[in-house]
Order: sequence, then structure tokens, then C-alpha cells
Amino acid sequence: MGIKFGREYEDIIRDLMNGLGHVDGFYGFFEMSEADWQELPEEDRQECLRTLADDVFYGLGSEPLLQIADAKVRYLKDRHLIQIDHDEQVVTIVRLTSA
Repeated sequence: MGIKFGREYEDIIRDLMNGLGHVDGFYGFFEMSEADWQELPEEDRQECLRTLADDVFYGLGSEPLLQIADAKVRYLKDRHLIQIDHDEQVVTIVRLTSA
């Protein structure tokens, strides 16, 4: 299926990285503890978040709902956005088209 988008891919991934970085326990995706995550240099953390954002973006192309730690990441095709929810509250919205 794939995700259709009208913004620059790098801008979408940057926004997705920012949103995913606010999800408690997202580092579990890499089988890391919080202590392990905190020990990583900032450059390595950004690289890991980039990998996670890329994986989530492409994963949403075939599964419109993914679970990352305690958060749900949804591709809302009709609204052209990716939404990150935690405890039934919207935490982040990533727009796939220009405003």
C-alpha cells in the first residue's frame, strides 16, 4: 500500500523522530534499558531515532496501526497524517502534506 505524502521525506522523518522521542520506553524497540539509552552519545541516539522513524514510516505503509512501547502510532490516510497517541491522548501529529 505505502504512505502517500506531499512534504519532504526528511521533514516528515524529523517530525516523527521528535514525536517518537517523547514516547516513554521507546528505546525498548532496540532492546535497551533507559540506562543504556542514556549512556549513548547524542549522535548515536539521533541515529537510533532516525532508524525507528524510518521503520515506523515504512511499517505504517502496510499496517496502519503500530504499537511502540505504550504508544499507538496510526496512519490516518484520509487525513494525510500520522498520529501518536498515549493513554488515549494525542501526543504528536505529523502532517504528510504541506499546510
